[in-house]
Formats: sequence, structure tokens, C-alpha cells
Amino acid sequence: MAGKRISREKETIRKMIDLYEKRCPQALDEEGHYQRLNAYADKRLDKCAFGEEKPACKRCPIHCYQPAKREEMKQVMRWAGPRMLWRHPVLTILHMIDGRRPVPELPEKYRPKK
Repeated sequence: MAGKRISREKETIRKMIDLYEKRCPQALDEEGHYQRLNAYADKRLDKCAFGEEKPACKRCPIHCYQPAKREEMKQVMRWAGPRMLWRHPVLTILHMIDGRRPVPELPEKYRPKK
């Protein structure tokens, strides 16, 4: 089961994707696309190497998203981020605080071998 931080991240991402899907003129019109993107993001959060101590994804040294999905998520966040402050102010402020957290040391299995 996910901890509080991961659960909050999932909720923030879900709300950003929902907002983007419903209100953004550039949003894809493909059936279920954004539900699949959200499921992908949830799966990546569940497998985060840092767990509850994870840094903001944009500051993370381990990029676990496929490049195309990462670019799509960036697009969603760029559009939805500023609008989240009005619709979900607490989640937005907590997300901004999380973005300022220091990046923890890499887990052992991701460190380069000497």
C-alpha cells in the first residue's frame, strides 16, 4: 500500500490529468487515453526507487517514464499546473513544497559501480 506522500502525488496527478482532459483545447480525443496515462503514472509512483522520500520528478536523477510519456506528462503539467492553484490550492501548495525538497542519495542499486 502506498504511503501518504505517494498517495498525495497520485491524487495531484489524477486531478491535473482530469483538468487537462476536460478543459484543454489541445487534449487528445482518443477514448481512454488519459485514463491509461494516469494508470501509467500510478504504476511509476508505486515503483519509485525513493519511495516516500522521493524528490519531485523533474529533479529526480532516475527518469522512470518512457521519453514519450515524460514529454506528454510535462505538457499536461505545464497546462494544468497554473490552473490547479485555483481548483486545488492545498494540493498545489504541497506539490510546490515537495518540489523544494532536497534530492535524497541514490539507492544502492542505482549507484555506479566502482
